[in-house]
Amino acid sequence: MTSNELQGKRALVMGGASGIGKATSLALARAGADVVLTYWSSSTEADEVVAQIRATGRQAHAIKADLTDAAVAEQVFAAAEAAIGPIDTLFANIGGLIQRCKVVDMPLALWNDAMNLNLTSTFLICQAALKRMEPRGAGVIVTMSSLAAFDGGGPGSAHYAASKAAVGTFTKALAKEVGPLGIRVNGVAPGLIATRFHDTFNTPANRQAIAERTPARREGQPDDVANVVVFLASDRAAFLAGEIVQVNGGLGIY
Repeated sequence: MTSNELQGKRALVMGGASGIGKATSLALARAGADVVLTYWSSSTEADEVVAQIRATGRQAHAIKADLTDAAVAEQVFAAAEAAIGPIDTLFANIGGLIQRCKVVDMPLALWNDAMNLNLTSTFLICQAALKRMEPRGAGVIVTMSSLAAFDGGGPGSAHYAASKAAVGTFTKALAKEVGPLGIRVNGVAPGLIATRFHDTFNTPANRQAIAERTPARREGQPDDVANVVVFLASDRAAFLAGEIVQVNGGLGIY
């Protein structure tokens, strides 16, 4: 499905080479936006996404970036704007579980790595965005939380759940801080989405059990999240601020 609701907009999508990031990069382009996406290890996939976006007539570029490095967030934003112009929309699609580990056994380094990957990286890229959006008096930021932020996550994921809950709180605080300046901030919190994340950290049996708990009796697809991000980036969401939209097929109602 295509539309022109983001015609003339320019988006930066973190982790845009696969999964939810890839689906969102493509969805933003179909809605009319030019897109810069970042990746870390998926260079071939990133090139493929860029080619697909360019085939729609939109501009697209890919940048390799380690977003746990404070200097890199600034460099990424500068490179993105040099490539396609002022960024209107940031999808801070950042994060990962790293590994499952019980709290009693968790090294401090793992806890800190989870906070750096999920929370600090989100802070850094949002800060880089705001340095440019605030003077312009306009912009949209969409952060990436998780169902784990609301239900504590699965076994061995306290570090991940805590960091994603912090992302949600950061989102609300940021929305209050920059809303009066013309910048809208909201977030998404996916549940079980059919991506590499769950291929790595979940078993097929557990995934099936979770899917059967949803009213739709299925796993989510990356496009289920991407469609919400496009909505939040559009003027249709003009009166939403500080919301964390749970895209989990209804798991949150149980």
